[in-house]
Amino acid sequence: MSNIQTHLKILVQLAVADDHYSKSEDLMIMVIGKANGVPQEEIQKIINEGMTIREKQGEPMDFSTLSFDEKFEYLYDIVQLMKIDHEIFLSEIKYCEGIAEKLGFKKNVISQMSQRIFSDPTITSDRDKLKNLVKGFIN
Repeated sequence: MSNIQTHLKILVQLAVADDHYSKSEDLMIMVIGKANGVPQEEIQKIINEGMTIREKQGEPMDFSTLSFDEKFEYLYDIVQLMKIDHEIFLSEIKYCEGIAEKLGFKKNVISQMSQRIFSDPTITSDRDKLKNLVKGFIN
């Protein structure tokens, strides 16, 4: 499975973590997939599988081969997806913290990124600033 397909699977798992899959979450996953060259049919298949196997663990994700930049993009996307429907659930936060730890970061990187992204809308255009913040949370 390619990194982008794995990335999309993680985003779907986060989107269904609150037992509600919204149109805005669906749209964001579609946009990310299409921007990375994944055909719409493949994205829809990943979404459908994620919703079908929500209760199961699924195949384990291997993050060991990812670069720092790829790991950062995962974190950034899951924080953005968590806030896209304007409702943040504890289950989503816990899921994001778990992903952060699997990526090799301290789990509190999620709260720090969330605060920065929510309080400073310009941070989305200054990713280097946010990347430097995230580097301080590597385990």
